[in-house]
Amino acid sequence: MADTKKLYIKTYGCQMNVYDSERMAEAMGGAGYEATDTPGDADMILLNTCHIREKAAEKVYSELGRLKGFKADNPDLKIGVAGCVAQAEGEEIMRRQPAVDLVVGPQSYHRLPEMEAKIQQGEKALDTDFPEEDKFEKLKSRPKAKRGPTAFLTVQEGCDKFCAFCVVPYTRGAEVSRPVDRILTEARDLVERGVREITLLGQNVNAYHGHGSDGDWSLAKLIWELDKVDGLERIRFTTSHPNDMMDDLIEAHGTCSKLMPYLHLPVQSGSDKILKRMNRSHDRDSYLRLVERIRAARPDILLSGDFIVGFPEETEADFQDTMNLIEEVKYGQAFSFKYSSRPGTPAAERALVDDGEATDRLHRLQGLITHQQREIQDSMVGRDVSVLFEKPGRFEGQMMGKSEYLHAVHVMETDAVIGDLRRVRIVESRTNSLAGVMIPD
Repeated sequence: MADTKKLYIKTYGCQMNVYDSERMAEAMGGAGYEATDTPGDADMILLNTCHIREKAAEKVYSELGRLKGFKADNPDLKIGVAGCVAQAEGEEIMRRQPAVDLVVGPQSYHRLPEMEAKIQQGEKALDTDFPEEDKFEKLKSRPKAKRGPTAFLTVQEGCDKFCAFCVVPYTRGAEVSRPVDRILTEARDLVERGVREITLLGQNVNAYHGHGSDGDWSLAKLIWELDKVDGLERIRFTTSHPNDMMDDLIEAHGTCSKLMPYLHLPVQSGSDKILKRMNRSHDRDSYLRLVERIRAARPDILLSGDFIVGFPEETEADFQDTMNLIEEVKYGQAFSFKYSSRPGTPAAERALVDDGEATDRLHRLQGLITHQQREIQDSMVGRDVSVLFEKPGRFEGQMMGKSEYLHAVHVMETDAVIGDLRRVRIVESRTNSLAGVMIPD
């Protein structure tokens, strides 16, 4: 039997890329590879890239330049680029960086074993198609190894919203939902292997409309079916779009005990003018009314959001509209960015806001978000929460897990083990985490 080859995957970006990297590793397992955490030991290095963040492509090229050194030491090393930068850049990656052997888009990575066989023959391999076949169905089954207590599960990919700043419709393609039976089979398999919490993933996950035996299912209907899976204790989903937050999903937040009281609901801006320029298809008031309805269904829900500052034509008044919206909603978490142009998107042709002004706005917005996060964390002191323990802490006898609100919680002197779901009383609010003590059973 041939020696097992080593595969190193570096993952950039969102949870969907984390899930994709897991599936890539499984696909390559069938080609005789096993994972390694050390790039210097690898026979193949894959960069699973994201095109959302600023200067994403430049960062990938910089990393590829660094990896050339590994190839100099090991001429048999194969280097590949996967994900959204691979989809967007295609042949340009191979032209700019000859050390790259393989480029594969996010809809084609089920073909990795065939591409690997090709590069072993000394050829280059490029596949950025949007194939008709279901990549998840083509991938080999997940191995039956024991899993940690949490897992991601992709249920929907692509986007039809065409926000003016976003490359996802071009790199991930149109919205596609996976069939219900395949999702349920994968979820049950994960639970059999030790998973107690599943996060359902999609670029617009609440636009899910997968086909079941009785027609198309909504995300809420899928959640209620997952609620019946014995051993699955927690359900989350991300990332959602305000326009797809339907009545049944709002109701599920108030009535489904396994659906956690945490919702990521990006708004991007509080200015109607900027929202229109962004092609967001919702306005400030409709978003605020939606938040009211969600909180009426689940008063303790923790909301997180996304914000872009310095979008073309944003004035100080527009920015203040965003700050006022943040003040009104009160976010427990948020992700905020300074606008950066993405070639090929409608906004790329527009005049930029002064960089210094955009940076100042970002700092002010992040200061407000940090203040709100801290206030909400401080309000947790004295409350009892449910913690799913995921790993040991930094100190002996310490365990770390996540509350139902997705707060990191550290507990000392506990008999809890990884995978336990236990009641904890919060006694201290720290920077980006909480400290608690076990509540006796």
